[in-house]
Parts: sequence; C-alpha cells; structure tokens
Amino acid sequence: MRTNSIHLLVEYFDCDRTLLDDVAQVEAALCRAADAAGATVMDIALHRFAPQGVSGVVVIAESHLSIHTWPEYGYAAVDVYTCGECDPLLAHEVLLAALRAGRAELMTVERGLDLSGRGHAMKVTRHRSERPPQPAPDDDDVATGADPRAR
Repeated sequence: MRTNSIHLLVEYFDCDRTLLDDVAQVEAALCRAADAAGATVMDIALHRFAPQGVSGVVVIAESHLSIHTWPEYGYAAVDVYTCGECDPLLAHEVLLAALRAGRAELMTVERGLDLSGRGHAMKVTRHRSERPPQPAPDDDDVATGADPRAR
C-alpha cells in the first residue's frame, strides 16, 4: 500500500464576504472542488458560527477537504489532503473561483514519503502566491474604458 499523499494548504484573501458566511454555498463549493479533483465524497460536516463564519470538512475516500472562514476579513483557510490519483490543484482552481478570491497563497506538502523513521516523511515542494486570471478586455471595454472585471 502506498502512503504518499499531497497536502495543499491554501489561504484565500479578498473573498466574497457574504459567500463565506453561507453554509450552503461553502458546502457546494467544497463538493465541486472535491469532484474536480477526482475525489469521492463520503461525508460532509459544516457549522455556521454566530455571529459569523463557517468551518467544516468534506471527508473523501482519498482523505479530506477542510475550510475555516472569517467573513469579516474576506479570508478563508483551506486544506486539501489527497492520496491516490486525485489532483488537489484542480480543487484549488474551483475554490479560487467559487470564493471569488482576489488572491491566494498555496503551500504543497508531500506526505508519507518515508515511514521507516530514517528519513523525512514530509517535504514542502511548492510555496507560491497567485491572483486569479483577469478577463481580457473586449472591444467595447477598450472603446469605453470600462473595467472588464465589472462584467
């Protein structure tokens, strides 16, 4: 049995604050992300806090996706932990769009590499910041000077 897995830790900033406080929308985003990654959803547990914020986990056959939101800051912290053939970066792409994040910081950790105790079991393989792609202006935007993000 292989124990190798990928743990993607993501900080999402400048998110839609209303969405971050809506359990149904957060759940839908996590389920779409799991599906995009090629994961099999087994169970879902989410909780809305008073006065605001959502925390929860989507348990997948391949491990889990978890989220903690702070709507007052437009911020969400997410873990996507997968083994097998899943691609956690595809889950990230879905969440970046679904949360309407203005930027994200990602750290990728390979886990379960050496279980003998003689070597390292984990390795950080990537740490980066990114912004979602911006739509290209069309001819009407250029003519009027409109911001294409306002569409």
